[in-house]
Amino acid sequence: MQITYQRMLELRYDVDVFIAGGGPAGIAAAVAAARGGASVFLAESFGAFGGAGVSMLVPAFMQFGDGEHFLADGIGREVYDYIKDNSPERFRKYCPMSIPVETIKLCYDEMMKKSGALYMLFCSVCDVNTRGGRIENVICSAKGGMFAVRAKIYVDCTGDGDMCALSGAKFDMGDADGGVMASTLCGIWSGIDWTRVVHPDSRELERAFADKVFTNEDRHLPGMWRIADNTVSESGGIPNGIGGSNAGHIYGVDGTRADSLTDGIIKGRHQLLEYRRYYRDYLSGYEDAELVYSASYIGIRESRRVKCDYTLVLGDFLKQSDFPDEIGRYCYNIDIHSATNDSAGYDKFASEHAHYRYKKGESYGIPYRSLVVSGFENLLCAGRCISADRHMQSSIRVMPGCYITGQAAGAAAAIAAHSDSGTRAVDYGDLRQALVSLGAYLRNI
Repeated sequence: MQITYQRMLELRYDVDVFIAGGGPAGIAAAVAAARGGASVFLAESFGAFGGAGVSMLVPAFMQFGDGEHFLADGIGREVYDYIKDNSPERFRKYCPMSIPVETIKLCYDEMMKKSGALYMLFCSVCDVNTRGGRIENVICSAKGGMFAVRAKIYVDCTGDGDMCALSGAKFDMGDADGGVMASTLCGIWSGIDWTRVVHPDSRELERAFADKVFTNEDRHLPGMWRIADNTVSESGGIPNGIGGSNAGHIYGVDGTRADSLTDGIIKGRHQLLEYRRYYRDYLSGYEDAELVYSASYIGIRESRRVKCDYTLVLGDFLKQSDFPDEIGRYCYNIDIHSATNDSAGYDKFASEHAHYRYKKGESYGIPYRSLVVSGFENLLCAGRCISADRHMQSSIRVMPGCYITGQAAGAAAAIAAHSDSGTRAVDYGDLRQALVSLGAYLRNI
């Protein structure tokens, strides 16, 4: 059964650049576009900026550089330095690779305020109106009602490619059978004695399997990240080191559907109780560990990969490709978590994860064309959903990679908006100059 629904909506914002999503890519895009002189409105569906590192409690960044160059330079470096300089003392030793959530929330708040961009939390894109290969406006749903936003250029930083999909853009998703990487519900833990923690080997996990600790015998365990060191009072007591867990896979979650996310996060909360028993009963240093808080959103590693004018492929990783329209470079290894909980899936992950990785100083280029959405004149994407095959998506999806593509999309959007031209008319010399002014790392500058 279907119904017809129609109503008049307020055109609340009329700006140069509209950005959907306020994770690392969206923050970088908004700040870059605003610094480029564009008027910007950003819609973020959660109650804080930050995406995976905040609302999903992913406990650690991957690398910002290749060991010789700071590849996420520019806005990424500003985030890196802010966390390093402003984290509480007991967090500072492990920053910025581990994520002190409250510090990074304040970092993003301050960056957005200073940028001059307009923004709204608790606000999502729910529909898109298009005509002739152009987006005319987007419909946003927020507390208080629905409204429209019109812009010259639109940038999808939702991670899932939601705005692109609503626009009718083409995309790929998952493997040949539609299977996507397993998801994880992350959490924050206290009561850890980091002085006694040793890196576990597979024997403890196998013992726990034999003891029927887990309903889901998952051999791929990314584990626990050290977020804050022990603090013990002068009178002694239980050490209360803090950790962030990236523990347990939840299989078959479709991050583009609320019903699937609902089922996944409920499974994840029950699964975390099993990991509580595992850490406390089988691993040294965790005997008094307690789960303080599980994330309010499940950690999605893979969903839509939007079709753009160029698709990054594994060959680009292997060749360390250079591009004439390069907007940055990145270096994280290939990291495709299995879509299925079986030995074949885990063995394939382990083999690729060990084989496809770079040495110090090695990286691959990212072309601007991988952000320019096919079939549209005024639509870009950045972050996890850019145009890439599964191998390359598994590398570029992490937060430093999102800073790189986000700031490039924002800079390009500002140039296109000022010239009243489409995204393909952006002059690469102008874009390169804008990126350099933001502090971005571009080779051979």
